Amino acid sequence: MKLKYAAVRTAVTAAALITTAGCGTEAAEGTAEAVDGTDAIMAALGRATDRTEQVGSAEVRMTTSMGTGTPVTMDGTYSWGDGFAFDVLMDTAAAQMQQMQDDPKMRMLFVDGAYYYDVDPQASGPLEGKEWMKIDGSAVFGRQGAQALSGSGGSPSASMKGLKYADNVEDLGSETVNGKTATHYRAVVDRKGMGKYKEAYGNEDNLFGSLTGGATSITMDVWVGAEDLPVRMIQEIGTMKVTMDFEKFGATAEVKAPPAAQTGDLTEAIKEAGAAR
Repeated sequence: MKLKYAAVRTAVTAAALITTAGCGTEAAEGTAEAVDGTDAIMAALGRATDRTEQVGSAEVRMTTSMGTGTPVTMDGTYSWGDGFAFDVLMDTAAAQMQQMQDDPKMRMLFVDGAYYYDVDPQASGPLEGKEWMKIDGSAVFGRQGAQALSGSGGSPSASMKGLKYADNVEDLGSETVNGKTATHYRAVVDRKGMGKYKEAYGNEDNLFGSLTGGATSITMDVWVGAEDLPVRMIQEIGTMKVTMDFEKFGATAEVKAPPAAQTGDLTEAIKEAGAAR
């Protein structure tokens, strides 16, 4: 029983760590406020958005900081051409998942709105003899928040689309990132501009909001390279900061859910833990 509740606690934390890589606002209404050069900036970001959507996938390296503790690093592939999915390896100790996995790296998948963790089989409980732990996104973001993030809603492509609803868009000039020359843009999406995504990121009543303090705005920095593709993306959502470096675009393998027979579902246990907090 003790192990089960420890698994719930650490799994909630780990799920929240990875889900903020994208924050689309395509359902919102509004336009960027006028600042110097806004038209040129939005045109450049529009081209980058189109290119990002076209390539459909990327190899990435991501670091997530919750504001306390050790930042969690993750490497792997993201796909958004036919719904949002990813397959990454994350640092087990930094994610506080040592009770679930002895290896220093833990594999984590996101497929069809659910998170899967490659864990060590447990002696009892929902994970008895199971290789994978499943958590549905509704356990972290609530039902409405998970619906907002369905499809490609949490992807880097959706994040780029969301920039059209940003205020105070800035061109911060040319910089070198990962050996590539890129133009640095910064934008702020306020709560009104978040549209339906405020249910996922700005609601302190769901588990994600309780961990980040809820988001009244999202600050996004993106470095766009010579091929109109992002080189780096940084998002700050509440107390959380997510940095994503794009290593290579396109031609990633399809992400598939693990076999059901090898999977233990902790979704309801996490919902119960959230209701009792």
